[in-house]
Parts: sequence; C-alpha cells; structure tokens
Amino acid sequence: EVQLVESGGGLVQAGGSLRLSCKASGFAFDDGALGWFRQAPGKEREGISCVSNWDSRTYYADSVKGRFTISSDNAKNTVYLQMNNLKPEDTGVYYCAASPNTCYPYDHWGQGTQVTVSS
Repeated sequence: EVQLVESGGGLVQAGGSLRLSCKASGFAFDDGALGWFRQAPGKEREGISCVSNWDSRTYYADSVKGRFTISSDNAKNTVYLQMNNLKPEDTGVYYCAASPNTCYPYDHWGQGTQVTVSS
C-alpha cells in the first residue's frame, strides 16, 4: 500500500520561508515521480511542482518559479519543497502525490499539510 505523509506546514509571515517534506512508503520513487499540489479555499487544486526519476524532469508552475525549489532524497524516498519569499496567495493545503512514471497523472495522494501566509 502506498502511503504519502506530508509535514512542515505552518503559519509564516509574508516574505518568510517554509520547507515541506513528503515521505513515501510502498512506492518505487526510483522509477516514478512525486509532485506537490495546493488548494486554497474556494479554488481548484493547482499543481505546483514535480520531480520525476522516470524521465529526469522537474516541473514548476509559473506562480512559484524562482521562489520554490523541489528536491528529493531517493534513499529516503522523500521529496522536499523549499518555499521562499512566501506570499499570502500561497496559503492553502499542500498535498503530495505519486505517479509510477512521469509527473502526470498521479495515482496516490497524501492527506495534506496546511500552509498559511499572513500579510
């Protein structure tokens, strides 16, 4: 059974930083992809970043380029999202997702971690 556990969310002031982690178990990250989505209240879920070992690709949404950095530790089956220069519009629940190959579509989802950026 694939399990994805996110951590690292919290409350931060605008301009601050947070680092999210997603630990995957029961998932072959060496051959697949892990990505990050977020969902703000009243808005659709947005894909913001992904890293794929299957095709060696990294993806960022335009809204986070230059501020967020995705990285991974294959030995720990963990993906990280370093979020710098956070803005109030970055507020939402951040979800980790897993794909057996490239960055889309995803088969498995975590429970999410709340990120709140105050102005």
